[in-house]
Amino acid sequence: MKQDKKKQKKGGDKLAKKAAKVLATAAKPKKVADHHDAELVLKLYDLRREGVMRASRDAIGKFFPKNYEELVALTKPEHPHNAAWRQVSSYFEMAYSFARHGVMHPDFLAENSGEGLYLFAKVEPHLARLRAETSPYAFANAEWLVEHSPAAALRMEVFRRRIAKVLAGG
Repeated sequence: MKQDKKKQKKGGDKLAKKAAKVLATAAKPKKVADHHDAELVLKLYDLRREGVMRASRDAIGKFFPKNYEELVALTKPEHPHNAAWRQVSSYFEMAYSFARHGVMHPDFLAENSGEGLYLFAKVEPHLARLRAETSPYAFANAEWLVEHSPAAALRMEVFRRRIAKVLAGG
């Protein structure tokens, strides 16, 4: 039993290293925003207005995990908000991949899609464990955006403070 866990951990470490290598080879970010970026942002905004997505965003927007256990519970299929979690987190990861792969200017996207960064700020304190136990790719595009966009980094600072205040009861 102990040996199986050791083998599983070693395999997870290899997978995490492979994931890090894949994520480090992303295309170069776009240098300037143009009208194509604006069209994509408007399409992303329109998709957020769809009824099921709106309800999912509302549920996840009210979720503030106080610890890792609360966060990981949301990832389980039996959790009542699991579908909302999957829809919202994958939506913003998809959107942020546009910047990571050079399709959209990172700052332009960050300035127009803060809600995904707000979710990332809620998850960030538990990210290493979430990646180790669920997926080494979890929130990779959001993390990339924060590391490569001054606008995203600034928004994250604001969101971290806001979330700390909510979790402190204020």
